[in-house]
Amino acid sequence: MPAEQPPAQPETPPNFWGHTPEDEYYTSQGVRNTKSFFETPNGKIFTQSFVPLDLPVKATVFMTHGYGSDTSWLFQKICISFANWGYAVFAADLLGHGRSDGIRCYLGDMEKIAATSLTFFLNVRNSELYRHLPAFLFGESMGGAATMLMYLQSEPYTWTGLIFSAPLFVMPENMKPSKVRLFMFGLLFGMADTWASMPDNKMVGKAIKDPEKLKIIAGNPRRYTGKPRVGTMRELARVCEYIQNSFSKVTAPFLTVHGTADGVTCPTSSELLYEKASSEDKTLKLYEGMYHSLIQGEPDENANIVLGDMRAWIDERVEKYGQKLFLFEEIV
Repeated sequence: MPAEQPPAQPETPPNFWGHTPEDEYYTSQGVRNTKSFFETPNGKIFTQSFVPLDLPVKATVFMTHGYGSDTSWLFQKICISFANWGYAVFAADLLGHGRSDGIRCYLGDMEKIAATSLTFFLNVRNSELYRHLPAFLFGESMGGAATMLMYLQSEPYTWTGLIFSAPLFVMPENMKPSKVRLFMFGLLFGMADTWASMPDNKMVGKAIKDPEKLKIIAGNPRRYTGKPRVGTMRELARVCEYIQNSFSKVTAPFLTVHGTADGVTCPTSSELLYEKASSEDKTLKLYEGMYHSLIQGEPDENANIVLGDMRAWIDERVEKYGQKLFLFEEIV
């Protein structure tokens, strides 16, 4: 008798929405999507754009994803939402993430990683097609830290405004790397920097409230699931301290949002930015009981509240500052 065959496993869909061809899906969402690789001095990064199909473009938004994620899968739902409001959205997989070059999820030099994405963002922002439009930086979670570094690396008046979703500016106590552990690895003279040897606090489960969305996020084939690397945790601790000491240098208008039940990044991150930034136009929104992943991981009714607040904020800033941008360009 032939051996009994194991039951066939369901085929993993190529995208979070299933097997619908990409062009067909994006058209149904009212956006035109393009994908490409961008060469930088630090390696090649994967980039995407989401441009509204039937709306005039009001401004550009440059988006950065969080730790272990990429610009595909559910993150692009944020990009599509902004495109549906009339914004041309550009996103890049950080070095070491998704389809970009680099050791998976190794963030040993966050300044270099931020500068690499910024090279692409500025290439688009300063292009003939978009240079006359207001331009915003958007960062989610650890991508918020990368976004802040990009802002600090940019020339004054480059960005019309900043949007942060549950940014990582203050490391929660349960995320802070052990100083003893880092010291011991440091005795290896940098050899251990890329080792995936740091404790894994299973942050994904603490970030996503909606169990169905958790399943979808877990299905992302490009999501990093290994332990944090030594150099990554060392660098995140350093960068958080650096950013906290640089809050007073922030002068651009910004919106920062956080859930009060965020178990991954401290709501203190947003509160301290709001308190210490020098910006005259600054907005803080805290959402009672919401988790870390405010758009990708909350039930739709909650996510839509956050998106609604973001839309109201950016629409108002485009209206308020767009004309000033034209006047400034005429002067220079």
